[in-house]
Amino acid sequence: MNIRVLIIDDSALVRNLLKRILEQDPQIKVIGSAADAYIAREKIKKLRPDVLTLDVEMPKMDGITFLGNLMRLHPMPVVMVSSLTQKGAEATLRALELGAIDFVGKPQGDFDGSLENVGAEIIEKVKTAAKANIRAAGSRRSSPPLTVEEKQTVDAVIPVSTKRRVAAGLPPLLAIGASTGGTEAIKDVLVNLPADMPAIVITQHIPPGFSTAFAQRMDRLATLTVHEAK
Repeated sequence: MNIRVLIIDDSALVRNLLKRILEQDPQIKVIGSAADAYIAREKIKKLRPDVLTLDVEMPKMDGITFLGNLMRLHPMPVVMVSSLTQKGAEATLRALELGAIDFVGKPQGDFDGSLENVGAEIIEKVKTAAKANIRAAGSRRSSPPLTVEEKQTVDAVIPVSTKRRVAAGLPPLLAIGASTGGTEAIKDVLVNLPADMPAIVITQHIPPGFSTAFAQRMDRLATLTVHEAK
């Protein structure tokens, strides 16, 4: 069965280009497009797409406001298409927080050629989004807490060598890695860690234009101090 995609972007050039890219894959069918959120709302009701691609900056209603309403009233998989700017990066991270599955950076300059170059990435992210289990905004917060059936001792969790390093004044180094779409998982980990944690190194698959905004956002949300590596 084909993945039915609705493209939402105020640029006719982008809409046509995304359609051309996505339909290179035989498993994807673009069933329509919309130039603003109000047109998109009606087409979602009529066409019932499996996945949306959504621009951030649009007239009448911006993509972030539309996404928030969508996830509250009719949650569904969304891939954001955002400009590779500081403002665009911050908006995209907010979109991921609201429930978007992933994002594609909208290049500057030679737009047509640049977007064609990331065609495989766009296709892969749309296909991944189609498999996602989307819940209404806020439902994750109401989920029952995880329980641990068997308690473990400190010795079982922290190796003796690590405790010796701590006792010697040499803090252990923790490493966390996440692939595309892992920004919200990283956030969930960091915001629940105390400020006196050992040093942590994080590798996250993310475009350079978004990494600064991501680090700044984590620094605001977490009790830990978070910096982007230079």
